[in-house]
Amino acid sequence: MTHTVNHQIRLASRPVGLPTDGNWQFTTEPVTQPGPGGVLVKALYLSLDPAMRGWMNEGKSYIAPVGLGEVMRAGGVGRVVASNHPDFAVGDAVSGSLGVQEYCLIPEHEIRRSGLARIDLRAGSWTQWLNVLGMPGMTGYFGLMDIGQPKAGETVVVSGAAGAVGQTVGQLAKIKGCRVVGIAGGPAKCEWVVRELGFDACIDYKNGDVRAGLKAHCPQGVDIYFDNVGGEILDTVLTRINRKARIIICGAISQYNNTTPVAGPKNYLSLLVNRARMEGMVVFDYADRYPQAIAEMAGYLREGRMHSREDVVRGLENFPRTLLKLFNGENFGKLVLQVADDTA
Repeated sequence: MTHTVNHQIRLASRPVGLPTDGNWQFTTEPVTQPGPGGVLVKALYLSLDPAMRGWMNEGKSYIAPVGLGEVMRAGGVGRVVASNHPDFAVGDAVSGSLGVQEYCLIPEHEIRRSGLARIDLRAGSWTQWLNVLGMPGMTGYFGLMDIGQPKAGETVVVSGAAGAVGQTVGQLAKIKGCRVVGIAGGPAKCEWVVRELGFDACIDYKNGDVRAGLKAHCPQGVDIYFDNVGGEILDTVLTRINRKARIIICGAISQYNNTTPVAGPKNYLSLLVNRARMEGMVVFDYADRYPQAIAEMAGYLREGRMHSREDVVRGLENFPRTLLKLFNGENFGKLVLQVADDTA
């Protein structure tokens, strides 16, 4: 491996607004063997997520920001190519925090923090392990089931319905017996959400009135709102919530690249009037329970009760412009960057 070169993308500067090419530095370094207890992983696919924009900012958050000069943080899947750790063998398929690079060398003391774990490709494909069986799926599962606590017959609204988290939330809510209304951008996404994923309806926020759509498709009000976008859509949904409604704050992609301070929801007093609850969720809080959710949703995949769609772009060098697809609504499904082919 000493003659193998690792291509990496590092954070060169902190963006103001949308990330630009100037925020990134392309570097190379030799690939070296792992030390005692360490593991070397060849990355095959990397997960591109809206949360990455927040990790680029300096300041206190639920996770430390990526440092300037550091390899950009990213979850991924790949193959173990060298190992001195008893839990990982050469050839194992694994997932974990691999970074935006071709090879990830994980010392023994960072194995746990990296979340490195073996994955079973019989349960799902490489890209499904970054989608419904990965962090987005875990986010959707625990956000809906633990915070939303859905009951059969309730109405669930999901923003970003065609995205990675939204598609899992909506399908899971249908499986649990709920009426599900999605909010997505564009007729193609809305049609896919209804026809392929089985949502009861989908509102196109780009070509219509979200308020009118909620009135038409949620005549009995909203019991659970799973929010992935924030902003005006959150404010609008708050006008339609029922008593004891649950609002899960997962993300606010409409706000991530703002260059001015973000205002809070204008209609928050609806929570008081309706004795409703709004709660944020961070998926890492549920890490010890991932196997439970993976087992359940792998069963739904196997039975054909749940589907997943991934938007795959090939080439590490395409990372900067591919990341931007998340913020202009170009991606259709879970956005994934393919780094290499699986030759095992």
